[in-house]
Amino acid sequence: MSGTDSSIERRLRALMGPDAIIERDGGGMPTVAPRTTEACALVLATANSEGWRVRITGGGSWNRVEGHADLALSSSGLSEVEEVRAADLVATVQAGVVRETLRLALADQGAWWPVDPPGIRRTVGSVVATATAGPLRSGLGGIRDHVLGLTVVTAEGRIVHSGGRVAKNVAGFDLTKLATGSFGAFGFITRVHLRLRAIPRADVTLLAHGERATLIQEAQAILAAGLTPSAIELLSPAVGGSDQWTLAVRLIGSDPSVTAEGVSVKGTCSVAWTEQPPSEAADFWQSALRHPLQHPITIRMGTVISGLDQAIDLLTHHLDDASVTASVAAGTVRWSGSAEVDRIQLLRHMAAQVEMPITIERAPWNLQNELGHFGAYREGVSRLMGSLRDTFDPNRTLVAALGAET
Repeated sequence: MSGTDSSIERRLRALMGPDAIIERDGGGMPTVAPRTTEACALVLATANSEGWRVRITGGGSWNRVEGHADLALSSSGLSEVEEVRAADLVATVQAGVVRETLRLALADQGAWWPVDPPGIRRTVGSVVATATAGPLRSGLGGIRDHVLGLTVVTAEGRIVHSGGRVAKNVAGFDLTKLATGSFGAFGFITRVHLRLRAIPRADVTLLAHGERATLIQEAQAILAAGLTPSAIELLSPAVGGSDQWTLAVRLIGSDPSVTAEGVSVKGTCSVAWTEQPPSEAADFWQSALRHPLQHPITIRMGTVISGLDQAIDLLTHHLDDASVTASVAAGTVRWSGSAEVDRIQLLRHMAAQVEMPITIERAPWNLQNELGHFGAYREGVSRLMGSLRDTFDPNRTLVAALGAET
C-alpha cells in the first residue's frame, strides 16, 4: 500500500472509531463500510474537504465502478431491514440489504416488493441507484413507482431526507426521483422507504414461440385489447432458451382475476400458448434475469410500443440480437453482449435520430467512462446533468461516469 493510502486508512480509523469496517481491494485502495448514515456523512465530508476521490460500491454483482479514486465507500455495512409495516404496505431498509434477504423478511408478513431487476444478489441501493427494472415494470411500474423516499448523503457530507415520512429536499429538487437512476452521481443512498404489495395469491406464466415480428404484433394486440399483464416480455432465442423468439406473459393477482385475464389473453391471440408449472415458471424468469451476467456489457434503449421492432432492428444492425429482452408495455429494450466503444457510439447516434435514448447499465470501466451512462436524444441534457452535479458535488468528489460534459 502507498504512503497516501496508509495515511487515508489511518484517518478513516480515527474518524470512525472501533466500529470501522476498513479493508483494502486488490489494488490496495482502502474500502470503508460505515454502519450508519452519520458515519457515511463524516466520511464524505472529510473526503470533500481533503480532496479525496470516492468510489461508491454496492454488492459488486452488477456494475463495478473502477475509476481512479482514493477510497471506496461501500454499502455493505448498511444491511438492516429497519421496519416493515405490512398493514400499510411500506418498509424502510438500509441500502446494503440484498434483495433475497428483503424478500424473505417481507414474505414472513405477507408482503412483497414488486421489483425484479436483472442480475443476482442485487442490493436495494444498487437497484435504486441504477433504476434497473425488470419484466414486472410493464404492468406494475418502474423503480420510482416503488420508492416512497430516500436518505442520501451528498458528496459534501450533507444528510438529505427526501419523500417518505420526511420531505426535505435540496434546492427545491425532488431528490427521490433525481437519485433514482443517477448511478451515484448526486450522493450515496443509505436508506430507502419502499412501497410494497401484498403477496399475490395467483401467479401464472404463459409462453408462446415464433417469429419476432409476429410475437410483437401479438403483444401489441394484447395491449390494444385493454389487457394489462404484470409482465409482457419478448426474449431472443438465447435468453428464452428456445430456437425461436419467446413472448412471455405473467399474470399476477387473485385467482379469479388471473384466470379471467388468461382466458382473455388466449382469446386475443392466434399463437399457441403454454402455461408453465410454477416451479418451471420461476426458473424461466430467474434464468432470463441472470442472462445479462454472461456478457460484459448491458445497455437499455427506450422507445414507444409502436417502435419496438425498429429499436431491435437498430440493435441487430449495429450490434447483434443474441441477448435481447423487451418489456413491451414499458417500451424498454435491454441488450447484453460485447462491443467496441465506436459501435455503441454509432448506435447511440442513430438511435438519437429517432428519439430513442440509450443508457449504459453496466460495462467495463473504460467503456463506462468514455461513453457515460446516459445517451439522451435531447440537446442540452448533458449541460443539465453538469449543473446538477455542480449543486450536489461541486468538487467532483464522487467518481461517476456521466459523460465528458459533466
